[in-house]
Amino acid sequence: MYLLGYDIGSSSVKASLVNAETGKTVASDFYPKTEAEIIAVKAGWAEQRPQQWWDCLKHATASIMASSGIDPKEIKAIGISYQMHGLVLVDKDKQPLRPAIIWCDSRGVPYGEKAFGALGEEKCLSHILNSPGNFTATKLAWVKENEPELFEKIYKIMLPGDYVAMRLTDRICTTVSGLSEMMLWDFKEGKVADFLLEYFGYDADIIPEIVPTFSVQGLVSAEAAAELGLAEGIPVSYRAGDQPNNALSLNVFNPGEIASTAGTSGVVYGVLGEVNYDLKSRVNTFAHVNHTNDRTRLGVLLCINGTGILNSWSKRTVAPEGIGYAEMNDVAAQAPIGAAGVSVIPFGNGAERVLQNKEVNCSIHGVNFLTHNKSHLLRAAQEGIVFSFMYGMEIMEQMGMPINKIHAGHANMFLSPLFRNTLAGVSGATIELYDTDGSVGAAKGAGMGARIYKDNNEAFASLEKIEVIEPVAADRQAYVEAYALWKERLMREL
Repeated sequence: MYLLGYDIGSSSVKASLVNAETGKTVASDFYPKTEAEIIAVKAGWAEQRPQQWWDCLKHATASIMASSGIDPKEIKAIGISYQMHGLVLVDKDKQPLRPAIIWCDSRGVPYGEKAFGALGEEKCLSHILNSPGNFTATKLAWVKENEPELFEKIYKIMLPGDYVAMRLTDRICTTVSGLSEMMLWDFKEGKVADFLLEYFGYDADIIPEIVPTFSVQGLVSAEAAAELGLAEGIPVSYRAGDQPNNALSLNVFNPGEIASTAGTSGVVYGVLGEVNYDLKSRVNTFAHVNHTNDRTRLGVLLCINGTGILNSWSKRTVAPEGIGYAEMNDVAAQAPIGAAGVSVIPFGNGAERVLQNKEVNCSIHGVNFLTHNKSHLLRAAQEGIVFSFMYGMEIMEQMGMPINKIHAGHANMFLSPLFRNTLAGVSGATIELYDTDGSVGAAKGAGMGARIYKDNNEAFASLEKIEVIEPVAADRQAYVEAYALWKERLMREL
């Protein structure tokens, strides 16, 4: 008995086949092998063709089915993780009307800012828990204003995961978690945010049918089965955005539990057990995968744009030429905690929501030409990334979320001992590293939705813990002082 998970990213689509009894991955692959095309007609625009996701999914599926050699009838459920906040528009024939406007497209910003002012901060924050911002609902506002003829042809709006599920099952539906990331779920009323639909002039009929995150959301159609080499009738029983799904993949379901990633951008995602929000809208709040109207489970999302991209810039620009990341980490570790007074403000990758959408750029402080060298700059860069996490985590703590344990995948910047130790040292939290990824998590989520697993603990019983990093008491004060200096320097930039 097997479970199939898909992770629909903007760079590639990954597929994983998981043995439901052992929880082990038996086959995994992704496509394309180079980054998928992103259409950028103008600065600040980012689009992808939904058909591209489907074509990549077909290639990845063919690969894992060939390498595993299993009978397609042995696959008992399918789960989908997807890039969040995208906008897919289809007509009555279920055909895309235009390329999808994806998460990193910024053309919705002015529409979100105008709505926040017109509707009122208190109304937005108390009902949708965020500013309308640059999310799916405001991307649609751009379409309405700039492509009115196309807007009139819209039958349903969807997220990327909803589109892929439609291609698999021929059924159009979405989830409460998905609607919350669109900014179209009213947490106070427990229904679609009618006041936002009315403000933007959207017909309620464009909202898809709502289904539970863990449920049989459709069955693989004969057409999709023939295209993919799968069996007709396999239930699609789970879908979630990539960050909620990453938390699920790390078995993060309950209040106070934290998941983190540190790739090109960095994310800290924590579960909150009560309805709350940041008054300055510096973090995003969505319905977590296990949220219901009767049991509040919110995912509070801190995103830092300048994370791995600063680390890669440091490797290209500061590190000795020709060395790898592991060797660069060794060079950085030669400097003491706090990098002897050097601080790097890492926000050099555009406006940061945690800074109330200010674009402060990256800056380096405290350099002495007589005493500092590459090791100090490299350490200060990694510490600056961690300190930006800490800055956001303080906001999360103010919302009532204790941060005592952080779950993370053993990947990207969490491969760096310096990065891990700094995060544990400045936050005081224990860090647990696991061997997992989004497509594997989606497969296990599908097992939960199809009732193959009775709960998350059974689904993730086989989750492999690789390492535990505890904060070192003797180093705690040095980290706290370095963070205080970094924060003081950041405040001067704001």
